[in-house]
Amino acid sequence: MNILIALLGLAVVFGLAFIASNGRKKIRYRPLIIMVVLQALLAFLLLNTVLGTTLIGGFSKTFNTLLGYAAEGINFVFGNIMIVEGQSVFFLGVLMPIVFISALIGILQYTRILPFVIRYIGLVLSKINGMGKLESYNAVASAVLGQSEVFISVKKQIGLLPKHRLYTLCASAMSTVSMSIVGAYMQLIPPQYVVTALVLNLFGGFIIASIINPYKVEPEEDILEVQEEEKQSFFEMLGEYIMDGFKVAIIVAAMLIGFVALIAMLNGIFAEIFGISFQEMLGYVFSPFAFIMGIPWNEAVAAGGIMATKLMTNEFAAMVNLKTLIDAGSLSDRTIGIVSVFLVSFANFSSIGIIAGAVKGLNEKQGNVVARFGLKLLYGATLVSMLSAIIVGLFI
Repeated sequence: MNILIALLGLAVVFGLAFIASNGRKKIRYRPLIIMVVLQALLAFLLLNTVLGTTLIGGFSKTFNTLLGYAAEGINFVFGNIMIVEGQSVFFLGVLMPIVFISALIGILQYTRILPFVIRYIGLVLSKINGMGKLESYNAVASAVLGQSEVFISVKKQIGLLPKHRLYTLCASAMSTVSMSIVGAYMQLIPPQYVVTALVLNLFGGFIIASIINPYKVEPEEDILEVQEEEKQSFFEMLGEYIMDGFKVAIIVAAMLIGFVALIAMLNGIFAEIFGISFQEMLGYVFSPFAFIMGIPWNEAVAAGGIMATKLMTNEFAAMVNLKTLIDAGSLSDRTIGIVSVFLVSFANFSSIGIIAGAVKGLNEKQGNVVARFGLKLLYGATLVSMLSAIIVGLFI
C-alpha cells in the first residue's frame, strides 16, 4: 500500500511540476530518471543499512560534540540560565550554537578546504544532472554557505546570467539549508532525517528545476568563476563569521517571536469565530498532500498543519510544533520521518524576499527578475521537499 501511495505521490509531484513547465518539449528525461533512482538508493543506504546508520551516527555525534563546545561559550556568557530544571532555553540551547558553527565554517573557508570540496563535488554533480558547472557548484555551496551568502561567491556571473539559469540557482538555494543551522535542526527533529534530507534535496532541486525550467547549457557557456573572498587576516575573518552567525541567530529568534505570536493570535481568533484553530484549518487544506507523501490518513491533518506552518512562516516554527507532538507521542515514527524531511529546506514565503534581496544587493536588475518569479520559485522548492519526503517514505 505504501508503495502505491508513493507512486501516486510521485505522479502528483511530477505532474504539478510539468504543469508549471516553461518548456515541456525541452525536458530531458534520462538525467531525471538517473537522479530519482540515485535519490532512492541514497535514502535506502542512509536509512536501511549499517553503513548508513554508521555515517549518520558519526555525523550526529560530531555535531553533538561541537554543540558541547558551543555550550562552553554560551555558559560562560549566560551563566547557568541555559538549563533550568532539565529544560533548554530555546534561544541559548538551539540558536546560540549557530555562532560557533559559523566560526568553524569561516575557518574552513579561510583555509580553502571548503571551496575545494564544494568545487569538486559540484563538478561530479554536473556530470550526473546534465546541467552546467555553475548550477552544480551553486547547489553544493548553498548547502554549506546558505541561501543568501552563496550568491556572493558567484557574483562575477550573476549579472550575465539569463533568466532560466538564474531560476535554477535560486531554486537550489531555496531547496537546501545552511550547514551553520543543521545542528539546531538536530536538536528539534531526528538527526537521521536531517542528514537524509540534505542529501536528497541536493538532487531534488535539479529534478524539479529540470522539469519546471528545462534548458541545456552550451559548452561555451559552461563557465564557473568563483569570487575569491577579500584578503583578510585570520582574526578579521573569524570576527566577521562570528558576527554573521550571531546575526542569523538573532534574526531567526525575532522571526520566531513574531510568527509564533501571530499564529497563536490567529488560532485564538479562528477558534472563537469558527470553532477550529487556524492551524487545524490549514491542516485540513494540506492533508491531501500529506497523505500522498505517505502519511497515514488519521495523522494527515496534524502533519498538514505543520507543513502549512513551515510554508507560511519558516522551518523553525514548524519544527518547534513537530517537536511538541513528538514529545507528546502523538505521531507515528513514519509520520515523524516524512514530515521531518519535508521541513528541512528554506521553502517558505519569507525566503522569496531573502533571496531576491541578496541578488538585488549584487545586481539590481537581476534582483528584480528574481522577485518576479518568486512565487514560482517557492512552488518548485516546495515540490522538492515533497519529492524528498515521498522517497524517504518508501524506506520507513
